[in-house]
Amino acid sequence: MSARRDAADYAISRIDQDSTGTRGWQVRLQRNGVKHSRFFSDSEWGGESKAFATAQQFRDLLLAHAERMVYRRTTVRTQTMITDRNSNGVIGVSRISQTSSNGSEYHFWQAAWLPEVERRESFRYSVLKFGDEEAFRIACEAREAGLKGETPPKPDPDSES
Repeated sequence: MSARRDAADYAISRIDQDSTGTRGWQVRLQRNGVKHSRFFSDSEWGGESKAFATAQQFRDLLLAHAERMVYRRTTVRTQTMITDRNSNGVIGVSRISQTSSNGSEYHFWQAAWLPEVERRESFRYSVLKFGDEEAFRIACEAREAGLKGETPPKPDPDSES
């Protein structure tokens, strides 16, 4: 990480516009061709320092998401390029959405592997229970464990998936 990116104000600009009374912090960041921008008003966030702290948190969240996407594109044994058939970059890990007969939607990450010839093993990790990033991370760990012949972390039986 560069020294500039480590700076507290990386991708954050101060906006003080006397003519309109606009005062606050603007976060502007572009990753993978997608532009992100959000304004944090001093008056809305309880002052200049609180607005700046909130802007930093937002910026850090964007950067963490961007780093996660880069991680997904790296070439570890179970990872590959993102293609039309694999949108997360990890072989054997899929994001599944299902709609039940009553119309409720369930979302989860599923890890799958073949421990033996003609036998498929899989585990599902609820997005509702773990959150999207954590469910993805656990599913990746489960697949790695399954490929090594180890017992993967089992999903909680009380989860909705």
